This record gives sequence, C-alpha cells and structure tokens, in this order.
Amino acid sequence: MANYTWMYRLGVTPWERYGAVARPRLGALLDREREQLPAAPGRALDIGCGRGQFTAEPARRGWETVGVDAVPAAIDAARRTGPADVSYVVADATDLESAGLGEFGLFLDIGCFQGLDTDQRAAAGRSVTALAEPGALLLMLAFGPSPYRRLVEGVAQAEIEAAFPGWDLLAVEDADTAGLGWPMNRTAPKWYRFRRTGA
Repeated sequence: MANYTWMYRLGVTPWERYGAVARPRLGALLDREREQLPAAPGRALDIGCGRGQFTAEPARRGWETVGVDAVPAAIDAARRTGPADVSYVVADATDLESAGLGEFGLFLDIGCFQGLDTDQRAAAGRSVTALAEPGALLLMLAFGPSPYRRLVEGVAQAEIEAAFPGWDLLAVEDADTAGLGWPMNRTAPKWYRFRRTGA
C-alpha cells in the first residue's frame, strides 16, 4: 500500500491526473442513479476522497455528501477548496464506524479499495456495510490486476466481491483509459455497481 501521507507531502499525486477523464463518467452514472430514485437523494459518502476532486459530484445532484480520507493534509486541502455544502472528515476506510458518520444510501470509491491488502479489503467491506442503509448503492472505480500491480495497485473482481458478501453486483463496465499514462493505461480499470441486499 502506498504511503499517501508522504506522496501528498511531496506533491506526487498521479491519481489526480485521471480526474478529468473519470469525472464525466461518474457524473453520468450519478445522473442515472438520481433518475431512478423514488424520492429525493439521501446521504453519500466518498471513501478515500483525497483532496475532494470527485466529492462534489453527488452534492451537485442533491445528495448530502461527506468525503473521508485517512490523510489529514488531503482533507485540509479539500476543506479549503471544496463547496461549502460538503463535509470532509479524517477517517480510515477500514474503520468508518469509529468516525461516527451515520448511515448512507450512496458510497463512492474512486481508487481507494484497490490499494488495500487482503485484510484491509475485508475490513473496508465490513466498514461500508455497517454504514449502509438497506438498498444502498456502491459505485467503485478500480484498476484491475496487472504485471504492474506493485507500481499502481489494482484488484480483481473476485477480490472486490469477496469483501462485499452482503451486496449484489449489478454491473461491471470498462472505464476510459484516456489520459492515463503508462503503466496505469495497462490496468484495465472498471466501474463496479453494487446494491446492498435488503432493498
């Protein structure tokens, strides 16, 4: 797992370059979810939000949105530049319950889960599930496993599903690789859409 505290401190944040490509697709996915809601949007949690480059997207569509990250410097930056109607909290993706965040109907994970080891993935799955309302939605963008996994991380679909046993996998879609330099453009990134059972 990368040492993100040091990477932010050194200004080495290559994952942020993908924002311009991922944001329109995320917006389209959120628009689709918004149209299918039977009522007004509830609460959304952006897990591993970093400096908040995606956190405002659900907020723009009516969700009461919270961004969490384990790196205080990233959260400080998000608070300085993010919209006033979004909250940012320092919290560990593997132990969200201890942050006292409450429940959510929508979860975003844009590149966080893929950087966790096996035990951390299981803990993150339990952590998200503990905060999930019945029928909650999880949208995840993750690189796939590749020969470059030690450099850019990545996770297989089976590893994701294993961490979320109480969730139904509804869809898997290829993500655009435009703007991703080598070796990230060789990792077959995908969008995953899960629904919490009990809807």
